[in-house]
Amino acid sequence: MTRQLVHRHHIFAFCCYAVLMGSAWGEDPPSRPAALTPEVQTAEWAKAWWMPRHEQKLAEKAGMEQIDLVWIGDSITHGWEESGKPIWEQYYVPRHAFNLGFSGDRTEQVLWRLQHGELDGVTPKLVVIMIGTNNAGHRQDPAEQTAAGVQAIINELRQRVPDSKILLLAIFPRGAEPDDPLRKLNDATNKLLAAMADQKQIFYADIGAAFLDQDGRLPASIMPDFLHPNADGYAIWAARLEPVLKPLLGES
Repeated sequence: MTRQLVHRHHIFAFCCYAVLMGSAWGEDPPSRPAALTPEVQTAEWAKAWWMPRHEQKLAEKAGMEQIDLVWIGDSITHGWEESGKPIWEQYYVPRHAFNLGFSGDRTEQVLWRLQHGELDGVTPKLVVIMIGTNNAGHRQDPAEQTAAGVQAIINELRQRVPDSKILLLAIFPRGAEPDDPLRKLNDATNKLLAAMADQKQIFYADIGAAFLDQDGRLPASIMPDFLHPNADGYAIWAARLEPVLKPLLGES
């Protein structure tokens, strides 16, 4: 491991320690951040479908003879079953892929789902994760807290699927303009996520620039609400990720 990479890991470890333990100079440590506290989806709009989707995913997993590629995330990953479905069927169905994207999820919901069976009994070649934009959008969590939540997810994966490689994706750009406050918050989180990769079992990829124009603006023609890709956006995602996925899946 290079000296620079070791330094980055030390910086990130310190940030996570500060989030988990609170300031060493304060009298009382803060309560555990929400990003690190496993929780079901509590939003009113999600209550009717979130838990049934969890149960359906457990049944879907049980019915699959082979799972080589797992995707974990929020509505952007969930959208592979909607706007991205034709691209999913082209690129990922032949690779025995399993989609664990749930709209509205933050890091804490992913933690809960992993702790309640969504990957029990499977050993995928690769797990792809993108999570955190709802930590920014729903609560404006500090980047250090969101990154600590992602690290907790990686820790769960290392425990539950220890033989699987993990590909951590940078959170996609959001907001129309480069100076959008939530995009800048996600950018700060991404800098911390990049330090988690060890290039042995945990890998990192940032394809966000593929969605932006030359001035850094996010076109509505790719993400109409400046957050979720449309069919063209999913096509860009898949195409840009292929050079990363193929070697991690052991494909020539």
